[in-house]
Amino acid sequence: MARWGSEGRVVMITGAARGIGRAAAERLAQRGARLSLVGLEPQRLEQLAQRLGAERAAWFEADVTDRAALERAIAGTLERFGALDVVVANAGIHLIGAVATAPLEQLERELEVNLLGAVRTVKLALPHVVERRGYVLVVASLAAATHLPLMSAYAASKAGVEAFTNSLRLELAHTGTRVGCAYFGFIDTDLVRRSFEHPSTKVGERTLPAFLRRPIPVERAAAAIERAVADRKARVWAPRWVGAVLALRGFLQPLSEAVAIRRGTIAEAVRLADPEVVQTVQDPRLGIAVAESRDEALAAEPQAPSDRRRDEGVADRAA
Repeated sequence: MARWGSEGRVVMITGAARGIGRAAAERLAQRGARLSLVGLEPQRLEQLAQRLGAERAAWFEADVTDRAALERAIAGTLERFGALDVVVANAGIHLIGAVATAPLEQLERELEVNLLGAVRTVKLALPHVVERRGYVLVVASLAAATHLPLMSAYAASKAGVEAFTNSLRLELAHTGTRVGCAYFGFIDTDLVRRSFEHPSTKVGERTLPAFLRRPIPVERAAAAIERAVADRKARVWAPRWVGAVLALRGFLQPLSEAVAIRRGTIAEAVRLADPEVVQTVQDPRLGIAVAESRDEALAAEPQAPSDRRRDEGVADRAA
């Protein structure tokens, strides 16, 4: 089957100011797509649009929790480019915390952005995409299939995103519109890199195999999105082993739970996630975690194992 292709397609990407969204926009622009860049940071969006070229990109400030702002972004996209072929619901956040001790508002915000924000984005853009027999891509995560401690709201939101796309794919099949879901492991974004710096994450990640916790370059996620758009794929993932994890999820989830409990580090990770123990400064809109740890919390943190390795490149992703 011939490729659907990106050349000339109008692609709206939420969370386009940083990380995966920004890298995907740059890659799609190189393939001839026209970009509607939607996000929360106008200066970053404007700089990206200027770099891609005025004839190639337009930007719109919008929070995916704000219906009116999204409607304005979609209307602006149609006015600028005359059509909307693809919507990439990429905006997402993660906030450090355990269910027992995190503020309720924090858990609600994560669900509101990651799940309802994706649903809202797709719903509002859908009539225009269906008119073009286009493509919907929602960015989920490996967290949709593997549910780790201290990621309850994030995992719930991404599992919800996966279920949403699976149902929507069937609903739209008769229209010629295609629906895809992107599953990513840890990507070398600012969100991931700063989250990994938090004491609770440093302890909790020791239950994971080294290959699983090593972030991959953001360009690999962008390449997966490019492939998804070009072929209107139902599912894409990065890195490669994510596909195997998705296939084996029913076996791996109970196994990972048993291993984590046996190693006995989760209780300490949960303790360090308590804001009364480790003061964590977090942007409630962008979800970029920056820890400011008390001396006693750092002193109580067990030393990282000698086999812990991680790339330290600088990239970022935000809502």
